Amino acid sequence: MRFPARLNYDLTKYIISNKMKKIEKFPLVLMLEPTHLCNLACSGCGRIREYADTIQQMMSLEDCLKSVDECPAPVVTITGGEPFLYEHIYELIPAVLDRGKHVYLCTNGLLLEKALENIEVHPNFYLNVHMDGLEETHDRILERKGTFRIAIEGIKKAKAKGFRVCTNTTIFKDTDLVEIEMLFSLLTDLGVDGILVAPGFDYEAVGEHLFLQRREIEKKFEEVYRMSKRFRFWSTPMYLRFLKGEKKLDCTPWGNPTRNPLGWKAPCYLITDTHYPSFREMMEKTDWNKYGVGKDPRCAQCMMHCGFEPTVVSEIGKSWKDILEMAVWNLS
Repeated sequence: MRFPARLNYDLTKYIISNKMKKIEKFPLVLMLEPTHLCNLACSGCGRIREYADTIQQMMSLEDCLKSVDECPAPVVTITGGEPFLYEHIYELIPAVLDRGKHVYLCTNGLLLEKALENIEVHPNFYLNVHMDGLEETHDRILERKGTFRIAIEGIKKAKAKGFRVCTNTTIFKDTDLVEIEMLFSLLTDLGVDGILVAPGFDYEAVGEHLFLQRREIEKKFEEVYRMSKRFRFWSTPMYLRFLKGEKKLDCTPWGNPTRNPLGWKAPCYLITDTHYPSFREMMEKTDWNKYGVGKDPRCAQCMMHCGFEPTVVSEIGKSWKDILEMAVWNLS
């Protein structure tokens, strides 16, 4: 993803350090899910269905911070569920920042306006608000009236207070790309710092036909790629070219390891085969060669950013064209 200069520096230093030590597999982003509780029941969400039996469980603050210390990733995404429902969220955010990490907090925006009273602006802190369309579409996907307006008001207040705000949009089978372009225009007018966009993942726990097959993803993302020339996308051009079928990338499942109340989720953020008690065990005991397109059928249609954006890091040095494109993109 496109990052501010400070995070770009920290990431570059971290990546070079691992390369010099000849460490082949290292994480870039820790996906920390202290709770799977949510104030919505969206049709496309696999989390609330997969973890229905344990959804009331929460990680202790101590376990959250131990997980941050275990995993060397310079970026921590606090997600869920809805992280503002986590009972220690206002202690967790500053504690992670004090460890020198960059924090992205992913929220549906329903509790954002009130939460802003309890969190402080920090150069390493980013709010990531999920937006799936304009008002009618967004409210339909989230299955509650008024969610769009509440999220938009939260974004406005956050920007007025000086927070860095990005948005995350999922492209589904019935997504109207004309509407998505209108959404991106609105978000740009509101001053959001960046836009993330990715195709939805066909979770086993979700029985509805919402998700795109690989050929459909490629067709839709030809148009999304065109939008990236107009709007401030934080999704990399290499990833977007992969989504439109122009570039081949293999998945890097260990790039975004996930920690939740049951442990370290393996093999990836999207697929669960087991949970390990420690980050080290997850990295060492997972048979990474079993997963990926052509290996595991669950991976066949996956083109999600959590698996393929980390691959961009390892691929970028292999082509001068990619290096130039990324340099221009970062400076533009």
